[in-house]
Amino acid sequence: MRPALQLKLSQHLALTPQLQQSIRLLQLSTLELNQELEKFLLENPLLEREDEDHFVPPPGPAGSNEREAGEDSAAAADAAPPEEERPHTDDEGWPGDGSPGIASSGNGSGDEDNDYQDIQAATTSLSDHLIWQLGLTPLPDRDRMLVRVLIEALDEDGYLSQTLDEIADILPPELEIEPEELQIALMHLQHFDPTGIGARNAQECLALQLAALPADAARDLALIVVRQHLELLAARDFARIKKLAGCDDDALRAAHALIKSLNPRPGAQYAPLDARYIIPDVIVKKVRSQWRASINSDAYPRLRINRLYAEVLAGQRGSGLAGQLQEARWLIKNVQQRFDTILRVSQTIVDRQRQFFEHGEVAMRPLVLREIADILGLHESTVSRVTTQKYMATPRGIFELKYFFGSHVATDTGGACSATAIRALIKQLVGAEDPKKPLSDSQIAEILGQQGIVVARRTIAKYREALNIPPVNLRKSL
Repeated sequence: MRPALQLKLSQHLALTPQLQQSIRLLQLSTLELNQELEKFLLENPLLEREDEDHFVPPPGPAGSNEREAGEDSAAAADAAPPEEERPHTDDEGWPGDGSPGIASSGNGSGDEDNDYQDIQAATTSLSDHLIWQLGLTPLPDRDRMLVRVLIEALDEDGYLSQTLDEIADILPPELEIEPEELQIALMHLQHFDPTGIGARNAQECLALQLAALPADAARDLALIVVRQHLELLAARDFARIKKLAGCDDDALRAAHALIKSLNPRPGAQYAPLDARYIIPDVIVKKVRSQWRASINSDAYPRLRINRLYAEVLAGQRGSGLAGQLQEARWLIKNVQQRFDTILRVSQTIVDRQRQFFEHGEVAMRPLVLREIADILGLHESTVSRVTTQKYMATPRGIFELKYFFGSHVATDTGGACSATAIRALIKQLVGAEDPKKPLSDSQIAEILGQQGIVVARRTIAKYREALNIPPVNLRKSL
C-alpha cells in the first residue's frame, strides 16, 4: 500500500472544561461541594469567599440557555432566573408531626436535655466508666486484674462475647488462672453500672436487670418468663406462656410491660456518637397560600473574584494569572447555575406535590424523573443528578429530593396512587388496629381495595417490611 493524505469532515460531541465542571458540581452534595470549593480556594489566589454578614444568594442569570448534548451535557442545565428573591432562613413556627423525614424541626426543652445527656455519656467510653468503678471497689490485686481483663473483653453493647474458658486460654500460663476465679471476677463485674453489664447473652442481661429490681409479683413472673420462656415471648405465644407459667392475662401483661422497660444493650449508651448533620439546599414555605421554594443561604457558597488581583490583571496582558481569573469566573458561574437548577427542580416538585405539603404523605402523588424533566426541558439524567443527595427543608421535616418520587399503583377509578401514599396508609391502619387482633397483610390489602386501591398481598408485605413493621404474629399483644 502507498501512503496517502485524505480530508474527512465529521461531527463529534466534545465537552468543554467548563461544561465538565458544571456536570461535576451538579452531582455533588452540599458537603462534597464545600470540600471541592476549598481546593479551588487554596489553588486559585483570585478566588475568595465573601463576608457572611447579610448575605443573600444572587439571582440567576437571565437567558442563559445551553443546549443539551446527550446525557452528560444535559447536566449543565439551563439556568433560569428565580421567581422571587431568596429570603433568609426562618424556622420559627414550623410544626413537627412525626413524619418519616430525615430530620424534624421543633424540639422541646426535654429533648434538649436528653441530647445533652447522650453527649455527656458518649464522651466517656464504657471501658473507662467500668475501670473507674473498679478503682472504687475494694478487691485484691489478682481479682482486680481479672475484672479488668473481662472489661477489655466486652463488646460495644456490654456483652461478654467470649466464654470464660476462652479468656483463660489467652492469659499467660504462669498466672495459673482457675475457671472459678474468672467466675468470681465476672460476678464482681456484673454488679457494676449499668445494670446488665457483663452478660453473655440477652437472656442473662435481662435477668440481671430484673434481679436488681425490688421483689414483687410482676418482677418474679418476669424473671420466670425471661429465664424459661423468652423464646415464646419473642414469638408472642402468650397462650402457651400462661399455661406453662400458670398465670392470668393481667399478671402476664404486667410482667411483659416490665420486660419491655429493660435495656437489652446496656453498653450502647457509651458508644461514640456518629452525628451527621444535614444542611438543606432548599427551604419550602407557604407564602400567601402558595408553597414556594427558596435556596438556603447557609448552603450557598459565598464566592467572588479578588478585586485587588483583578485590578492588577486589568492593566497587564499576558499575565500567568489570566487563566486562573477565567477559571474563577467559570467556577462562580457554575456554582450559581447549580443552585439555579436545584431551585427550578425543587419548585417544580413542590408544585406537583403541593397536596403533600398540605395533608401529609397520604396525599403524595406518583411522580417520576421524566415528568419533571419534560416540564423544565431538561434531560432525565440532569434531574437525577439534581435530586441525589440534595435536601429540602419543609414544615413536615427535611427530605431528600428523591423522596418525592415514587412508583404508582392503579386504582379502580382508572387513576394512580403513589407507593409513598400506600405506605402511609399501611402505617395508619397498623397504628389504629386492635393490638389483640392485628391486621394481616391480606386484610390490609382488602381494606385498601375497598378504598379503590388495588394492591397485592405480597406488595403490602414488601411495603410493611420497608416501614420496619413486624408481621401480624409479632404485633399481637395481650
